[in-house]
Amino acid sequence: MTGGDWSAAKISARNVTKIYPAKHGATVALEEFSLDVALGEFVCIVGPSGCGKSTFLRMVAGLEDISQGAIHIEPGATPDKPLNSVVFQEYAIFPWKTVIDNVAFGLQMRGVAKRDRLQTAHFWLDKVGLTKFAHYYPHQMSGGMKQRVSIARALANDPEVLLMDEPLGALDAQTRLVLQEELLRIWEETRKTVLYITHSLDEAVLLGDRVILMSAHPGRLLATFPIDIARPRTIEVVNTPHFAELRAEIWARLSKEVTRAMDN
Repeated sequence: MTGGDWSAAKISARNVTKIYPAKHGATVALEEFSLDVALGEFVCIVGPSGCGKSTFLRMVAGLEDISQGAIHIEPGATPDKPLNSVVFQEYAIFPWKTVIDNVAFGLQMRGVAKRDRLQTAHFWLDKVGLTKFAHYYPHQMSGGMKQRVSIARALANDPEVLLMDEPLGALDAQTRLVLQEELLRIWEETRKTVLYITHSLDEAVLLGDRVILMSAHPGRLLATFPIDIARPRTIEVVNTPHFAELRAEIWARLSKEVTRAMDN
């Protein structure tokens, strides 16, 4: 795809650069980064800390300005759908709202009738196993449950693209495994286009159709790894020799960038 032709991808980023002005000279966080994500594709981005992964996702979401280049999300056939919904590592849910009201919030902001939005919220709470907690408040729930609420809220809003910035990064190992399986199951059912930021190579290989490796600061696209593990997948694939081979191949490139980031 070249020039202004965006039609072949759901998400298109072209030569994206992010520059932060500073007192003693500008800081280039992301440099000439280009990426296409196909409709229904699950793409994971990994890279050393500070390489601009989250910055790029925030620019795709429209939460950060683009210094140079362009990002485009191809709209779908339903004009009232939001282009994207974001799930962050922090539990970005309203503490004064019940679980079901949190999940229905995006639909409420879009003017969806109360009966319809609550029906949709109940549907997604069932999908993430939180039906019986619909009228709880966030302070009554564990971290993993709160993150399920965040994921349900994003999906209930039925976005064209789901943007996930280390959504499981703050969870304990066991809860993380459970939610990884939840994500695999939900993605199989919805086939949403997903852009997923993670520090975990296991998570990237388990979830992704492709893993994008970014260089140490300033972030550039260093390598692309197709993940040729058949779907549907379960957590058991992490114990297979092919999974270990893919993880080792990515780590061989990533480890050099981690060392370079630490040296800098």
